[in-house]
Amino acid sequence: MKNAPAPLALLGMRVSAVLILISMLFGNLAWSQVTEVPSERQMTLPMYRPILLGQGPDSLINRIDTQDLVQRGQKDGMVLFICSVRKTGEVEWSEIFGGLPNSDLLRVEVQKRLAVASNPRFIPGVYNHRTVDAIYYGTVVFTISDGKPRLRIFSNVQPAAVASEDDFIDPQPFFGEGSKFSGFHYPDETARVQMDGSVRLKMKIDETGIVQSIQAVSEEPPFEGFAAAALNDFRNCKFIPAFRNGLPVASEVTLPVLYRAKGF
Repeated sequence: MKNAPAPLALLGMRVSAVLILISMLFGNLAWSQVTEVPSERQMTLPMYRPILLGQGPDSLINRIDTQDLVQRGQKDGMVLFICSVRKTGEVEWSEIFGGLPNSDLLRVEVQKRLAVASNPRFIPGVYNHRTVDAIYYGTVVFTISDGKPRLRIFSNVQPAAVASEDDFIDPQPFFGEGSKFSGFHYPDETARVQMDGSVRLKMKIDETGIVQSIQAVSEEPPFEGFAAAALNDFRNCKFIPAFRNGLPVASEVTLPVLYRAKGF
């Protein structure tokens, strides 16, 4: 005996149910493709997260051409750099400020890959569950072992941490969200003769990013107001705290502050 055909009303209900499921599926798919984080979802971000290199073709470490460095004759080398990273992960400006001798080829390569036109991408920093514009300090180490290049980028400029290949991440000053940090302000922009300057600040910063103590340990050139400018720029700012083993920690660090007569 053959089954009787389903009533039209029942068939209509089945079709409606299928349409609802398809609608839900595409609704969820569309949500998963949203790139902007809505305000009601901000709490999904951690309290703190430092700027990170990230992975993929746009990451700085994957932009540096190690084979070309080998072919051009770069031996073991190291350069230190600083860059301002927007909350979108884009680099606003960057500067190489130190390193080892005989690292000229590495310096040029890192400068080229950090340039805004090159469009390198970082994972942006987070403070109080929100992405923030912040300053990143990094050290690039290039070595050759058994004829093969090895590239490491450390998210700090502390010599001991770099030497031990520690996972320590320097505290990172950030803009906004209650921080009074607003960048590096040249000490006297009206001076007839302007020159580049640099200051090394020794700071104690707690695990919440609050400055506990700060002092200038060097100033180049001296007696031009750069130390006073650096202390003023950093005294009341907040930091994304230092990280070690993936957790925020209190830290005592020495960070460079750069001043350029023509700006960055």
